[in-house]
Amino acid sequence: MTRLATFLAAMLACAAQAAPFADPTQPPARGLGEAGTHAGQRVESILIAPDRRLAVVNGQQVMIGSRIGAGTVVRITETAVVIRGGEGEQTLRLLPELAAKKGSGK
Repeated sequence: MTRLATFLAAMLACAAQAAPFADPTQPPARGLGEAGTHAGQRVESILIAPDRRLAVVNGQQVMIGSRIGAGTVVRITETAVVIRGGEGEQTLRLLPELAAKKGSGK
C-alpha cells in the first residue's frame, strides 16, 4: 500500500507541474487594430454552401445584405467578409495572422 501511495503522489506531482494544453476549439487571440480587423470586428467562421453564404462576425450570424455596425455585408468568400459603409469597403479576414505573414514575405 505504501508503494501505491508513493506512486500516486509522484504522479500527482508530475501532473501538477505539467503545462496545461491549449483548447484547440478556441479561436486564436487577436487584438484590436490587427490586419483583417475593423473597429474590433472579427470573423469567427464562414460557411459556403450551394444555396447560401453565411459568416459569424463577433458572434452574430450574417449573410449578404446584413448590417454590421454602419455597414452592409456585400460579399462573403472562403476567407473573408467584405463590408461596404461610409468609408468604402472594408475586408474582415477569417485568419488575419496568415494574411499578414503572406504580405510580409515570411
